[in-house]
Amino acid sequence: MIQKVNFLVDDVTTFRADFVENGPGVPGIEPKVALYRLKMFQEEYLIRDRKFNSYNGGEMLFGLPNQQYPELEETKKQIELFDKLYNLYSKVKDTLAKWKDIQWTEIIEEIKNMTDQIEQFSKDCAKLPGVLKSWAAYKELKQEIDDMIEILPMVEGLAKDSIRNRHWDEIIEITKEDIPYQEETFNFEQLMQAPLLKFKDDVEDISERADKELKLERSLNNDVILFWEDAEIEIKMWKGIDSPCILGGNIQDIQEKLEEHMMLLNQFNAVRHVKPFKPLVVEKMTLISDVSDTVERWLKVQTLWTNLVSVFTTGDIAKQMPTESKMFKKIHAQWLKIMERAAETKNVIKVCTNDLLRNSLGGLQDGLEICQKKLENYLEGKKMVFPRFYFCSNDDLLKILSVGSDPNMVQDDFEKLFAAINRVRFDDNDRRMIVDIYQVMGKFEECLPLQEGVHAEGNIEEWLVKLQNEMQRSVRSVAQRGCQDCFSMSLKDFVAAYPSQIALLGIQRLWTDKVEECLEKSQKEKLQELEKKKREVVGIMEQLSNMCLEDMNKLVRQKTETLVTIHVHQRDVFFEIQELCKAHKIKDKNDFEW
Repeated sequence: MIQKVNFLVDDVTTFRADFVENGPGVPGIEPKVALYRLKMFQEEYLIRDRKFNSYNGGEMLFGLPNQQYPELEETKKQIELFDKLYNLYSKVKDTLAKWKDIQWTEIIEEIKNMTDQIEQFSKDCAKLPGVLKSWAAYKELKQEIDDMIEILPMVEGLAKDSIRNRHWDEIIEITKEDIPYQEETFNFEQLMQAPLLKFKDDVEDISERADKELKLERSLNNDVILFWEDAEIEIKMWKGIDSPCILGGNIQDIQEKLEEHMMLLNQFNAVRHVKPFKPLVVEKMTLISDVSDTVERWLKVQTLWTNLVSVFTTGDIAKQMPTESKMFKKIHAQWLKIMERAAETKNVIKVCTNDLLRNSLGGLQDGLEICQKKLENYLEGKKMVFPRFYFCSNDDLLKILSVGSDPNMVQDDFEKLFAAINRVRFDDNDRRMIVDIYQVMGKFEECLPLQEGVHAEGNIEEWLVKLQNEMQRSVRSVAQRGCQDCFSMSLKDFVAAYPSQIALLGIQRLWTDKVEECLEKSQKEKLQELEKKKREVVGIMEQLSNMCLEDMNKLVRQKTETLVTIHVHQRDVFFEIQELCKAHKIKDKNDFEW
């Protein structure tokens, strides 16, 4: 036993010397060599450790003193220390070796596990004893872990859907490494051969730009291109025309979308990452601009057509403008053909890029503008003959002129031409002879008989001038008669017998005559006469007030209340004149105050 113990003492000394000279802790050796030596010396140590345990038990059995092996204990501590370092080193190396075989198609599924694993390795590395941090193996281990921590986010960025072939080509050009990204066998190891860390900023910029490009691409495709692939224009019928002839209610929505998408495309065209799609964006901008211009011109032509179609296809105007009517009918037929084709096609882009439409709109617009100009000259001529036509809108005037050959058709339009004529009455025997004019208020009306009937025949503007002149002559005649009857008839009978305007004129004439009659007197008689006439003026006020209390229709009541309002003012002015006369400020009817 003693002999074996002595032999073990010598062997441990030799083992220790060999460990120091040739072990894993020799400065300058490669980590791989150090790992190999560590494993070899671990096995050698275990042999001597077993002997130590065996001999120690024999010494205790025979009562011999226990032999100490300090060099063996020191070697054990160093091996355990190296084992912590190289055990982690070995795990990292083995893991990285496995990662090399991961196919690129699977990398997006594995990247999270890879990131979690490398972060755990980083934590384990940080926990290693400080004495190991000067060793080459530790430095190499930490460098590999740190490098992988930086590389994996780049790998994740390159594995996203936003990365296209053009981005890989950029990376190949930057790194000068031929990355076989198009091959089915492309894996993680082949990517790691490229110096990604050296060009980290460039790779990250490419990845970030790819995301922005993908966002732009999706917006371009989904918001713009796909919308116009399905967008349809509505063509509908209008005013008894039995075929589609005008743009429908969704045309405003289409115009808003055209404007919205034009703004969106301009934004796309202004950003830096539009480069891969710039030709497509410019193409769509040109298309949207052309379609927008076509729709705008189309609407202008439609406005002209809708304004003129009823004028030149029916009514008196078409007969009076035969040349323009013939020209318009050709335009009308072409317009219906275009709209019928558009209704069949439906798709906005296809309709607006159709050669038939685009080539025809210019000619249609020019022709319609000529018809419009001729019509305006025609209307101006009518207005010159009968200036009251200036009070009408063009739409109302066109309607009136279109039915001018039938006076009865104009009944609803008299109030647009005359302030107080709502309708007229034709003679029972001659349906073209106007004999009375009426102002209508609800179900009540005022009638003014014409002195001489007006024959509504020929051009409408000509017989309207005759009606205007006869109206003025008849009103003048009734006014003259009313100014006489207001003195001879009772107030109640006078108001009932005459129209509102003449009744109003009558009480004003009555009041004026009373005042002037007083002012023509001498100063003494003037004051006496004013007092007398004051009672008469107040009496008229009382009569009018009493009339308001009687049962009467709406029209008569409004007339009477208006007379009351006017006479209240006349009464107050009379009182004021009376005071001015007392103060000698009014001497006769020629004074300025009167």
